[in-house]
Parts: sequence; C-alpha cells; structure tokens
Amino acid sequence: MSKQFFSGLSQNYVEILEDDEYYDVTIEVGEDPNVKIFRAHMIILYYRSPFLRRILSSNKKNDNDVLTHIKLSNISPEIFQIILKYIYGGVISLNEQEPSEILKILIAANQLILQELIDYLQEYLIENKSEWMDQYFEYIYRTSLQSNSLLVLQQYCTKFMAKSPEKVFKSLDFTSLPENSLISLIKRDDLQMKEIEIWEHVLRWGLEKNPTILSDLTTWSDDDFNMMGNTLQNCLPLVRFFSFSSEDFFQKVRPYKKLLNRQLYEELLESYLNPNSEPNDNILLPRYRNADGIIDSKIINLNIVSLISRWIDNDIKSKFAYTRELYLPYEFKLLLRGSKDGFTPKKFHKLCDNVPHTVTFIKIKETEEIIGGYNPLEWKSSGGYYKTKDSFIFSFKSKNNFKDPILSHVENMNYALYCHAEYGPAFGAYDININVSEDDDSQEYDNLLSMQQYYEKKIRDIEDFSIEDYEYNKNSTFNNTVIKPNLGFYDQIELQKQIKAKEINNRLQTSRISSISLSYKAYSGADYYDNITAPAAKFCGKLTS
Repeated sequence: MSKQFFSGLSQNYVEILEDDEYYDVTIEVGEDPNVKIFRAHMIILYYRSPFLRRILSSNKKNDNDVLTHIKLSNISPEIFQIILKYIYGGVISLNEQEPSEILKILIAANQLILQELIDYLQEYLIENKSEWMDQYFEYIYRTSLQSNSLLVLQQYCTKFMAKSPEKVFKSLDFTSLPENSLISLIKRDDLQMKEIEIWEHVLRWGLEKNPTILSDLTTWSDDDFNMMGNTLQNCLPLVRFFSFSSEDFFQKVRPYKKLLNRQLYEELLESYLNPNSEPNDNILLPRYRNADGIIDSKIINLNIVSLISRWIDNDIKSKFAYTRELYLPYEFKLLLRGSKDGFTPKKFHKLCDNVPHTVTFIKIKETEEIIGGYNPLEWKSSGGYYKTKDSFIFSFKSKNNFKDPILSHVENMNYALYCHAEYGPAFGAYDININVSEDDDSQEYDNLLSMQQYYEKKIRDIEDFSIEDYEYNKNSTFNNTVIKPNLGFYDQIELQKQIKAKEINNRLQTSRISSISLSYKAYSGADYYDNITAPAAKFCGKLTS
C-alpha cells in the first residue's frame, strides 16, 4: 500500500518559487510600461511547459554562468504570476477571478502548452460562466479558433451557433468564419434557422472570399461562377435546397443555377413542376425544428406537426412534401399527459370528450416508433361507431425520421371511429385500438392493437404494442395568442415567446420519460377563425366594428 503526499510537495515547490536563492532563469513578462521580471528554475520550467522547454533547449546557459533570460511580451505580469504558481505547485484558484481574466489565463496556458490547465479552464468556463460566454460570444469564438488545443471551446461555440444562429449572425462577422467552421455549422441537423437564410449566408461567405466578384449577379462572368463554385464546393452539398418554397427557389436559387450540379438542379426543377416525381434517397431531410415553447410535446417536433397539418388540409401536392419548409397553419393544444393524469379510459374521457379536431400521438414502448390518428369529430363515452370521411391514421419510424411515414385514410367511413367508456382513442375496429379488457374504465389500458380493417392500409407490421406513456392535458388558451400574418415563422415564434413567456413557463412541464402518446386540438376553417384569428386580431386592435 502506498500513500501520496502531493499537498505537501506542492507547497514545497511554491516555496521554492518564492525563494530568491538558487534561481537560474529570469523571465521578462509584459510590455512597457507594465513589465515585470520573474525568477525561476530551469529544471522546473523545462519539464512543466513544452513551450518553455523549446526556448530553454535553444538558449542554454553559457560558460560564464550568465543567467538564461526569456521574454514573454504578450502575457501580462498579473496573468503570468497565476500561471507560474500553477507551474510550480499545480494549484490555481479561480473563485475571485473575473471571466475575462480566466479567458486570459486560458490564452496564456495555451501559449505555454499547459494542456492539463487548458482542459480544466475550458470546462470551468462552460460550466460556471456560460451566461458571460453567451454575452461575449464573438470574443470566445475568435479565441477558440487560435489553436486546436481549444477544441472544447470550439465545440461549445458550434453548438451555440446551431441553437441560436440569429444571435451569432447579429454579433459575429459571419464572413470571417474559416471553411471548416462554416461546414461544421451548416451540416448540423438541428440548426435552428430557415434554410433560405442559410443559403444567403453561404453566398455572403463565398463573396467575402472572392473580393473581385461583385454582389450584383448580373455582372458575373462564367469565370466568376467558376471561382464561386470552387469556393463553395464543400458547402453546397450541405444546403437543403429541397426545403425551399417554390417562390424562394425561383427568386433566390434559380439565378445561381450555374453554381449547382446539373443533375441536382434538374431534380430540383422537377420536384416543383412534376407532382408525380419521386425523391431520390440522397436528398437531405429538413433540419429538425424544436417545438419548445410552441408545442408542448416530448415525442414530436415541428417537422412532424407540419406533415400532420398538410394531411389535415389535404395539402400534399407532391411526394416532396416532407422535404419542404414547415407548414404550420394551426396551434395545437395538449389535453392530457398519462404520466401525470394516468393511463385510464376514465381520465381520457373526462379530459378529452366533446373536443373536435384532435390528433393522437402514441410512442411505442421500447422502440422509436410513433403512431397515431386524426379525428375531426368529438370523442364520446358512448355511441359506438361514428361516421366520417376525413379521419386518418399514420406512423413514423422515429421522431427525427419523417421521410417515409405511412398515411392511411379511412376506407369504410361508417366505421371510422369507435367511442366507448372502456376505450381510449379508437380508429376503425382495430386499426388503432386502445382499451381495457375488463369492464372497468378506471383500470389502465391493457389491450392495445393495430391491425388493418377499416382504413386503407396497415401502419405497422406487429399488431399488438405497448405504450410507455401518453398525454392529454389542456392547459393553455388561444385568447392570448397574437397572430401577425406578415411575420415570418421564426419572427412569429419570437413574438409569441415574448408575449406569452410567463404562460409558457407555467405550461411546460418536465418529464424524464421519453415515450409519450399525445392528443392535440387542431382548429381549422370557422373554428380556427373563432378561436384564434378573431381573438388575436382583437388583441392587436385590428378588428373594426
């Protein structure tokens, strides 16, 4: 058994630093008028800092016993004092240091190649000074690019840019990004920015790298297109061109068609002109859109909501619908959450009966699969089968895979929906069936099936399934929602977040369970006007008597 006495050893080395005897190196630190001479010991510096080792190896003490002298003009004496104590004693205290000073220590540690300290300081800043780092992001970002040793900071900056790109582009000279940083940003699936804006930023970046090319496209020669194409050759494959609206494609992509691969451009053109054309397997899916603060859901994102909304409105004009920009004409309201309210038919009917236009989402246990259905009518506690031609059921392979969903419309409209006290949401006879096997509506669901009967196709191969959780919780109103049709989607989100901040904070609830079944209320037509547009317009003072 061995015992380590590092604390005492560290203190002894700090005492050596403070002792004026036996030093054999002087270090001149700083620039006039703030310059200070430090005394140190070659053997310690040699083995603690690879940077100082290189200097000492090429500047050894001469035969006359003259002290070795080192100059470090780009480090302040105050920062070097802290660094030198770390070099000797392996100790550093940051509690009294301002974040800006900690960053200066990190920059100095990086210069002296003190990797242990570099790693610690990066983690310390991220874990303890994140608000300051967000506020001074541009400074942090430029610092992170100084060295590959600052990889942790670089990763932090990349994630921050993906999460809050609008903040970055307002504070940062985007065109100064090196190519690898731009690529690491625009290749992210979770970049929260409209694709057309990403395209515009990529073009700006390319123009900055080619100062001889004018921004006026009408002046571009074939050589200009070739130069720009070479500059953007690694970026263009990462832009999700198929996500653009037809208007954006025509106005903002078509003029630059010489930059694009000919086959890509032809496929893009066909996707807008030929509704029967088939997407190829290489098309990049739209980026994931966070639903936080907009939709209270643990298992779906806005991409799925967009597809569901298109299905409700029968707005699937081509097989490229899943690649297009978000279609969000409705605001969905969560009615019930199983982990909070229970998994019983009784609770379902108490909270969800007599509410039209609901969408049910079910997360299958021990898989990533999501199934569900749309009911344009109302759920009831009795009545048996209900007739409608507008209901449908669906399935997704996972939350983030919305490329190959299965959509199944009702085939026998007389048996579209089934309502009973011992049933939850039931589509067809067994197309989606959730109920209890015993005559007790207070028991939890134990009979769950999905087999094709009255809908046009089956939505999953295995008929029985289990749900880990499900939701129905109506806990928000439309009356406080402000609708401004002229605002873009992301501006709309920001406006609603500002106005409804307190409401959203109260509404959102955390859950540690990932698999959830949801039912939402989706308004359309006259209902949408009565419940959303009219109250919102009145709130904005836009209605006139």
